[in-house]
Amino acid sequence: MVFDALALAQAFAQGQADPVGTLEAALLRAFAAPEVFIETTVERARREARAAHERLIAGQPLSVLDGVPIAWKDLFDMRGTRTTAGAQVRRQGEPALRDAALVNTLTRAGLVNLGKTNLSELAYSGLGLNPHFGTPSLPCGDQPTRAPGGSSSGSAIAVATGIVPLAMGTDTAGSIRIPAAFNGLIGYRASRQRYAMQGVFPLARSLDALGPLAHSVRDVLALDQLLSGAQTSPPLPLPGLRLRVDTAVLRDPRVEPAVRNNLMAALERLRTAGVLVEQRPVAALQACLALIEKHGWLGSAEAFTLHQHLLDGPEAERLDPRVRKRLEAARHVPASTQLMLSQAAEDLREQLRDELNGALLVTPTVGHVAPPLGPLLEDDELFARTNLATLRLTMPGSLLDMPGVAMPSGKDNQGLHTSLLLAAPSGQDTDLLRAALAIEPLVRNH
Repeated sequence: MVFDALALAQAFAQGQADPVGTLEAALLRAFAAPEVFIETTVERARREARAAHERLIAGQPLSVLDGVPIAWKDLFDMRGTRTTAGAQVRRQGEPALRDAALVNTLTRAGLVNLGKTNLSELAYSGLGLNPHFGTPSLPCGDQPTRAPGGSSSGSAIAVATGIVPLAMGTDTAGSIRIPAAFNGLIGYRASRQRYAMQGVFPLARSLDALGPLAHSVRDVLALDQLLSGAQTSPPLPLPGLRLRVDTAVLRDPRVEPAVRNNLMAALERLRTAGVLVEQRPVAALQACLALIEKHGWLGSAEAFTLHQHLLDGPEAERLDPRVRKRLEAARHVPASTQLMLSQAAEDLREQLRDELNGALLVTPTVGHVAPPLGPLLEDDELFARTNLATLRLTMPGSLLDMPGVAMPSGKDNQGLHTSLLLAAPSGQDTDLLRAALAIEPLVRNH
């Protein structure tokens, strides 16, 4: 088992570690990775760690995660810090007057707030590149550096490199699930109504969702219980659990062989354990993929509307050219197209619920492993093509508001992570998390 947040909390309880020493080690790692954090909240974190230490000595922890360090994507307001959204043009903004709702909730549960993590500018990319604050990445040894996945790039790398065991992200088209997939993590995109959005800088208000990146599903469940007030949830029994696998997705040549093979091997292990695996196309999913391919992404129009004042002003020149180009591409999307996409999404949500009929959907999280970073920095057209390909399989879940858990399914022959995405109809988060907890050991058993 990876040394996850609950294992760290257990070490605190047994006197094998303490929040103060854990924080200081985390700060040293954060200072050594300047592209990962936009700002570290050192004084606040030290104050919170000392308070957690005193509570633990007194035997009065505030929660099961009291004293555990956490990082926040720099879209979440933290009192006294600027919410930059990864944008140079927001560096001189006014500091937030109060914490975002989720920051406040987890602070009251005793978690230690280490700081604000880097992201794609304005959260508008699935690859995680940022020319202003640098691009976070995993150490790759002699191999080419890989794209971290976005837009929650810093949150993913902060967890993957062991700076913190938990980090919060946002997901509008795949921005939690994709970096989780590229970095061998668990990434949970909650249904949009699951968590409070107050104090989170938006991208597309009808699509934005929140969730954590972590080393284990049990950590995600523990965090979800603190954030949503849900009761403790045991794993669902494997015998009788129903999974639906869209064979049309798996046959698509855009899904790399390692991604497909690792997913199929995981499903075979699950089938042996008594899980019912149904392999046939899902019409609602296929219709959603076709809708996006033909008419574009609903979030693009919303993002343009949000940022039009910036695009029409002199500071547009200070934007990442790749982000600016994508925002501008939605300038002339007709209102009729936006309305059509919104209505189609609503209809497809109902169709999907009926089609699955209690089953959970399984797809690859991303059709490919993390691409090399260098060529993406040098070739804008390659960046655009790769970005769209990376987002392709997570966009439908966002449009249909499907809660989803990305989990590692294996590696390719270069040692790069592949990922399986388990998803449910909107609002079925608790059952999804219980199922993810049940299947995680067999999905990871490679």
